[in-house]
Amino acid sequence: MSSSLSRDDVAKVARLARLRLSNSELDLFTGQLAQILDHASDIAALDLKDLAPTAHPFGLTNVFRDDVVEPSLDPTDILDEAPDAEQGRFAVPRIVGEAP
Repeated sequence: MSSSLSRDDVAKVARLARLRLSNSELDLFTGQLAQILDHASDIAALDLKDLAPTAHPFGLTNVFRDDVVEPSLDPTDILDEAPDAEQGRFAVPRIVGEAP
């Protein structure tokens, strides 16, 4: 596949992406892109008809734990740390244009 990839192709793609590349960058990226496309061709040529599709290479197992009720923070202590609180809630500035 790389034989069909030219420096002009890479220059055109760079121009479409609005990238300004120097001559040395064009040469470098042409070679790199050719290698990527060759690798994609190798993968496309693999015979995978007997393999089942997978979403993940390893079996995934959920790790569950028992829910345990533990003491929580006291709401009054939390609200005491807030810059402003009213009626047991955090008070925040009104957002302009929003209905109450």
